[in-house]
Amino acid sequence: MIVQKDFLGKLKDFGINSYEAKIWTALLSRGVSTAGELSDIANVPRSRSYDVLESLEKKGFVIMKIGKPIKYIAVPPKEVVERVKRNIKDDADKTITMIDELKDSDVLNDLVNLHQKGVEIIDPADRSGIVKGRDNLYDHINMMIRDAQETIIIATTEEGLKRKADQLLKALKKAKERGVKIKISAPIKKETEEIKELRKIADVQDLGLNARFCIVDQEAVMFMLAHDQDVHQSYDIGIWVSTEFFAQALTQLFDLAWKAIKVKA
Repeated sequence: MIVQKDFLGKLKDFGINSYEAKIWTALLSRGVSTAGELSDIANVPRSRSYDVLESLEKKGFVIMKIGKPIKYIAVPPKEVVERVKRNIKDDADKTITMIDELKDSDVLNDLVNLHQKGVEIIDPADRSGIVKGRDNLYDHINMMIRDAQETIIIATTEEGLKRKADQLLKALKKAKERGVKIKISAPIKKETEEIKELRKIADVQDLGLNARFCIVDQEAVMFMLAHDQDVHQSYDIGIWVSTEFFAQALTQLFDLAWKAIKVKA
């Protein structure tokens, strides 16, 4: 049986290797077959075919038929998809449970203490870094927001405001519940649903700023180097700095623009 390589490659999404893909597709074409027959059809060494079939059986792709010679029955592909999905979900649930247990463990407490002691001896100039990719940028900004205790300032673009309503809303709501004051500057051409949701937890104004940054507690800053219209999300880059001197200076400039808008209003 000849099966195209690109087709076999796609079967890796099922969580199987190339030998397993070959044996499984061969069995699907036969319905019921022995390991030797499948080895010949799939061009897989006989010494490997039994191990491959055992692996496929454990994964729920095949069933071993009772009797001699030993034969194997193919599980319908639609059922295999459901089994793969359940297995992935079960593995994910186990991992999540393990991580949740780790949160309250002595191991995590030791790691936190180790990190805090390390941070205390870091030179302020070293508390900075480059974050690449928009998903990573939002992950880092989410972390900053989760740590916020007093203030959050966000300056963004029109499209960026929509993304932040989607990516940051949950963290911003929790920050609001902690009593954190939130200010957002972005171009506002019309009152969208995203803006209405953000107004429930933040003061949203159009300051006319052509910038993208986030300041938390006048201590940490994330600022993006390019307009989001000029860069693909995969190549979006931000600079993160944790220094009160720069954060407070940028906050003062933002507040001056904020007060000027309030005066005009």
